[in-house]
Amino acid sequence: MTKTETPGTLLAEMRNAAPLVQCITNYVAMNVAANVLLATGASPAMVHAEEEAGEFAGFAGALTVNIGTLSPAWVAGMKAAIGGAVAARRPWVLDPVAHFATAFRRKATADLLALGPTIVRGNASEIIALAGGVSSAKGVDSRDPVEEAEEAARRLAGTQRCIVAVTGVTDFVTDGRRAARIEGGSPLMPKVTALGCSLTCLVGAYAAIRPDDPFDATVAALAHFAVAGEQAGKEAQGSGSFSVRFLDLLAEVGGAVLDNRARVVRL
Repeated sequence: MTKTETPGTLLAEMRNAAPLVQCITNYVAMNVAANVLLATGASPAMVHAEEEAGEFAGFAGALTVNIGTLSPAWVAGMKAAIGGAVAARRPWVLDPVAHFATAFRRKATADLLALGPTIVRGNASEIIALAGGVSSAKGVDSRDPVEEAEEAARRLAGTQRCIVAVTGVTDFVTDGRRAARIEGGSPLMPKVTALGCSLTCLVGAYAAIRPDDPFDATVAALAHFAVAGEQAGKEAQGSGSFSVRFLDLLAEVGGAVLDNRARVVRL
């Protein structure tokens, strides 16, 4: 990202383009993720059926794949969508939710990872395990700090030749060579369901306008989320009011505000 191209300029470009993002996500996250994308200026489409997912991915700006609620039919739809995205040279994002929990999840994730995601976004426990390490998680929540996943993220990015984003108290993004940390957010964010899944969809929206530079697209998406989350946390009385104010702030934050408040450290 050059001095003239910042998270704020990418935000303005994303809103101007209003990219169509195909979101294959879990039942819990669908409504929240759709509202997050609408608030930020993108256009969500929750298309997952095998019969149409591949065709739809061919004209969507980006695809996001979240394995939160898996079934054989959903896995087939995911693979069809990925095939369509790859054929059309569209970026796609993998969110390997609790991929280590069961044999079915491990197999599905291995199959999807082999299809070459542009970006992988997960919590620290998911990224550590995906890179072959041992995490302390027992479900969808991370029990490992982001800093302990940074080396695993670098390895995974190098092996998969993709961008890896580890999200938590301080986010970490790497392509195996470059890296960045993004600070911000709020302690209330883990108290609101589906925000991590929604962030994956937002990463897809930014990647849609920068398919050739997914690293900076990912950094911009995480910075947008962090700035809105931090301000919402200051204004909210609890998790309920936070969720409403967070959506408002995702829409209210403009390019200048994002550049002024984003705390991005390039490593």
